Amino acid sequence: MILETGQHGDRLADFTRDRRIIVLSLLAAVIGALGALVAQGLVWLIGAVTNIAFYGRWSSLFVSPAANTLGIAVLLVTVAGGVMIGVMARYGSEKIRGHGIPEALEAILVGSSRMDMKVAVLKPLSSALSIGTGGPFGAEGPIIMTGGAFGSLVAQLFRLSPAERKTLLVAGAAAGMSAIFASPAAATLLAVELLLFEWRPRSFIPVAVAASVAAACRVPLLGPGPVFPVTMHGPLNGEGIALAFGVGIVAGLASAALTSLVYGCEDLFQRLPIHWMWWPAIGGLCVGIGGILDPRILGVGYDTIRQLLSGRMLGAAAIGLLVGKAIVWSVALGSGTSGGVLAPLLIIGGALGAVEARWIPTGDPGLWAMISMAAMMGGTMRSPLTAMVFTLELTHDVSALPALLAACIGAHALTVLLLRRSILTEKVARHGHHVAREYSVDPLESLRVAEVMDTGVFAIPEAMTLAELEARLARRDPEVMKHHAYPIIDADGGLAGIITRSDLLRGIDVNPGMTVLEAGSRGPIVVYPDETVRDAARRMLTGNIGRLPVVRRDNPRQLVGYLGRPGILAARLRRIRDDEEREPGWLLPVGSRRVAETTGFSPARGKP
Repeated sequence: MILETGQHGDRLADFTRDRRIIVLSLLAAVIGALGALVAQGLVWLIGAVTNIAFYGRWSSLFVSPAANTLGIAVLLVTVAGGVMIGVMARYGSEKIRGHGIPEALEAILVGSSRMDMKVAVLKPLSSALSIGTGGPFGAEGPIIMTGGAFGSLVAQLFRLSPAERKTLLVAGAAAGMSAIFASPAAATLLAVELLLFEWRPRSFIPVAVAASVAAACRVPLLGPGPVFPVTMHGPLNGEGIALAFGVGIVAGLASAALTSLVYGCEDLFQRLPIHWMWWPAIGGLCVGIGGILDPRILGVGYDTIRQLLSGRMLGAAAIGLLVGKAIVWSVALGSGTSGGVLAPLLIIGGALGAVEARWIPTGDPGLWAMISMAAMMGGTMRSPLTAMVFTLELTHDVSALPALLAACIGAHALTVLLLRRSILTEKVARHGHHVAREYSVDPLESLRVAEVMDTGVFAIPEAMTLAELEARLARRDPEVMKHHAYPIIDADGGLAGIITRSDLLRGIDVNPGMTVLEAGSRGPIVVYPDETVRDAARRMLTGNIGRLPVVRRDNPRQLVGYLGRPGILAARLRRIRDDEEREPGWLLPVGSRRVAETTGFSPARGKP
């Protein structure tokens, strides 16, 4: 009996189809509603802590600490916040340190998408303490981490695969961001660009469901969007788009400098001769000093973002905010406290754009602040599509879309060329894990077995003895030496089994006169010419074998080819050839042949 695995109906579908998408989407809808509740709870906590710490009153109203009248006593508030966070991290969970997204990445990469209840409880609490006591952070990073933790906890209630748990963890993260900023599209894109490591319906659809449900639940809980509405600007002409690209380049340079500053501060803290539990207190001291010099640095800064977008912050005020926020935020984040990155990036980028607007002959300062905000986020986080759509959802200024695209791509391109990793993935890399963010279709998915199989297969009759096969090996017969396993055919020429060299060595010691069919395996696992190479590779792995006979689908006994590991590697090498080989063009008749010479590939043959 010839064994076959896989789904014949789906072998050449555009996407991997699985009814589990429906189950995951239903769970994601629940997680989306839960994420909106968690977002409301975090906003409530931040408001309550801010009012108690800076105004001495009991209220959950979301207010800025910039209007406080504490004077130098601000230092006591910010340092106390740092001490509490350090204690919570040391005696609660060290995973609450940082800005949330790298921690979610690590849970996906090395934790099988499992998070514990302590993180779900302590992360929002520590973030509320950090931001509420003046920390210059955003709420989005903590809510992404917290939403992801709740998504993971829901997933752990059921029997799910690691990939399905990852989907629900990311669904929780996207739900939290969607609920905080009324940005379901940007939250979904962030999940794709940064957390999922794939673009598949099995993960994309549930994440989009969670983000949409969270956005719908936000309306009765936190109010409708947009969070930062602006008066719609007129569309920019060609000159304006070119200037937007230039603003993106400047933002890219600033992104590279900011990333280096953050991790430079982290390296300095690593050298301190005291336990890391006390580092957030030192960061809090820096925050307090910055808050005394410029109170706008304190807290989330949503009011500051509104001033920048309305064009009401210019000149020296914008320069002071740009420098002060960048330094204080970098030091505080480097200290290992708890807080997000999006809102600070918007402020720093907006202040940079407001400064640049003085020398830009078209548009108003608010427009260039908005464009620079998006570019700063897109360059620093290496998520240009997320940054562009996020800015649109925050402001609803659709006419700025072409300029936002130009600026985000300019910043992204520059940071990719200047920096090996983003501000988010650098922390993961420092923990010994590599994040590859280039998403492409697996070449094994796009090639069929018929394109890489060996059609000159050497098959042996079932009556051949082991001694005869060994003799041919001893003579180094080219046909026999070509492979490490040999299909066995019966008297009618049909596939009867397969024998490997290992089978030969085991059997020859027992009985050299034994036939190859008796020593080999009957009913081998096979593959069909119209299946993808990925299906064949999966079959090899699950069967713990290194080669597959290729047979006709309408006649599984008729042998048409042979596929071994070298054939699968050839499919991979084809992708390398397509990426690196330069072929002759119309303007340059003599092209580079170095890759063809070193790999043995020929563009005409497509095979080594």
